[in-house]
Amino acid sequence: MAEELIRNTAAQDYNEDNIRTLEGMEHIRQRPGMYIGQLGNGEHTADGIYVLLKEVVDNSIDEFRMHAGKQINITVTESSVTVRDFGRGIPLGKVVAVSSILNTGGKFDDKAFVKSVGMNGVGIKATNALSVDFFIESYRDGKASFARYRRGKILEEGQREAPKEKNGTYVEFTPDPLMFVGYHYRMDLVQAMIKNYSYLNKGLALNFNGETFKSENGLLDLVNDSLTEAPLYPPIHIESEDIEIVFTHGNKDNEDISSFVNGQFTRDGGTHLAAFREAVARTLKEFYKKDYDPQDIREGIIGAVSMRVQEPNFANQAKTKMSSVYMWEKPIKDKDGAQIDTDKGPTIRGFVNDFMKTNLDNYLHIHKEIQPIIQEKIVMNEKIRKQKGEVSEKIKVKRKKDEYNPKLRDCRYHYNDKPTKDNAAFTQQSSIFITEGDSASGTFTLVRDANTQAVFSLRGKPINCFKESAAKVSANQELTLLISALGVEEDLDNLRYNNIIVATDADDDGMHIRLLVLTFLLKFYPDLIRGGHVYILETPLFRVKGKKESRYCFSREEKDEAVKAFKGQVELTRFKGLGEISPAEFKDFIGPEMRLTDVTLSHEESIKELLTFYMGDNTQDRQDFIRTNLRSLEEMDGIDI
Repeated sequence: MAEELIRNTAAQDYNEDNIRTLEGMEHIRQRPGMYIGQLGNGEHTADGIYVLLKEVVDNSIDEFRMHAGKQINITVTESSVTVRDFGRGIPLGKVVAVSSILNTGGKFDDKAFVKSVGMNGVGIKATNALSVDFFIESYRDGKASFARYRRGKILEEGQREAPKEKNGTYVEFTPDPLMFVGYHYRMDLVQAMIKNYSYLNKGLALNFNGETFKSENGLLDLVNDSLTEAPLYPPIHIESEDIEIVFTHGNKDNEDISSFVNGQFTRDGGTHLAAFREAVARTLKEFYKKDYDPQDIREGIIGAVSMRVQEPNFANQAKTKMSSVYMWEKPIKDKDGAQIDTDKGPTIRGFVNDFMKTNLDNYLHIHKEIQPIIQEKIVMNEKIRKQKGEVSEKIKVKRKKDEYNPKLRDCRYHYNDKPTKDNAAFTQQSSIFITEGDSASGTFTLVRDANTQAVFSLRGKPINCFKESAAKVSANQELTLLISALGVEEDLDNLRYNNIIVATDADDDGMHIRLLVLTFLLKFYPDLIRGGHVYILETPLFRVKGKKESRYCFSREEKDEAVKAFKGQVELTRFKGLGEISPAEFKDFIGPEMRLTDVTLSHEESIKELLTFYMGDNTQDRQDFIRTNLRSLEEMDGIDI
């Protein structure tokens, strides 16, 4: 009966009134993820407000690539953007169309633009639709055409005389705070984007908030500027019309390769990056006539790859991963204009392999001095990999005996479980708390959700990995057990928990342990942080108890507000460690409303620089930072009620 009622109700609820047609701009606002990926608030480089900026700047870059305009002026405040280029300017009669009508643009063939990023006629329309205010004006031969919008709806349009304006386009927009709640532009992330544009467009001057960025050596400048220590050998720089590659080896233990397509930073890589990784391994194996493992060849590579592809395909609208297989795919049409076949160019894989085989081989024969340096690095990588393998085998043996991880209190469901109807939600919620000491881990274990929350107990302070080799870290029992708990001994894809939560006390020792754990993850598993898996648990520092209620406060400011609200008649408790908080109290702090601070790392940020500052020599700058930012026991003892 119940099932029949549901079926009848569903039938009655679905009729002609349920069918809607969303116009282009409205569809963007209804489904922004289809066009810009995540919304966000500006804290992360992948957040939507940076995509809005990129879509506008990409158009200006395309003008420069067509030899129109050598300068772009960009102004960014915390909430708004202006971009002025000096290209050809949008045809005056099409300003409204190109800024508000989907699938409208000048890049659907290679007549006006060649090897552009924006091929779908969407880009700037997404910026318009997702902005509370959007203004665009085109200048051509002393005349101007403009349009003004609010949330994608046109307010006014017109033309005017503009005899003093040079040809080009001006765009001004403010992202919609209804879409990007609490957003702000981070100038460091914008600057990294602008610098990448300069590296990829030799000779282009980008004026950003009064500072000019201009590169004369392309990707070579990018790699040299990103080096925080001397590389093992001067970067190799090889290029042709459609490809530019720069790389060297450093002492680090992982690859750090930036990739670009038609000037677009593809932070998630794609077929071009995969082709380079394969080609560099194959070429060096053939050059040294040794069957080296590709992993040993690539370990420690620092570099960048840029390609120009005719009408590239991307895995998403944000264009962060290239999916093209061929250098070009052009339709072949008959005399009546009907497509009868497709002209496919060389595969990207084949193109990159041929380029590397010829140019890298020639480079090594000319620069004989770097041949033994590269080979020595490969041999060292091989040695370290085998040492890691021995440790991994020991872990597997222990795991079979159920003795492998005495410090782990596991949960029932894991991130890499095959999702089913019953456990799909659990796999996404799966978390591991990294705690210090048996007292705190005992509290966590007692009140946790055993379905989704695991607990790993550190025994004191782990070693400082900043200056340690991978081999020494692999031999450390504490960190070996942590690696095993996470499941990433062999591949990050085997990560067992979606959320890695560092949960230490808020005193000096706790802060130090937190930094040591983050140092370990930053140095050896940075992609766990880049993937948004690492968090810090915020726990209460104070309990303010009034006559009728108690408040738990996570900062001195919250404590002061509570004391004020209770009119000073309070009982104040300061928690020095997690073990001091009773299980009954603590349960809420790791429940659905727990406070987490996400640990972020963009591809533009230097891991070496970060670790040098926080974990290197004890400089005055670091001492000043600690005094300013860390909540020490002295600071907490100095409270004034």
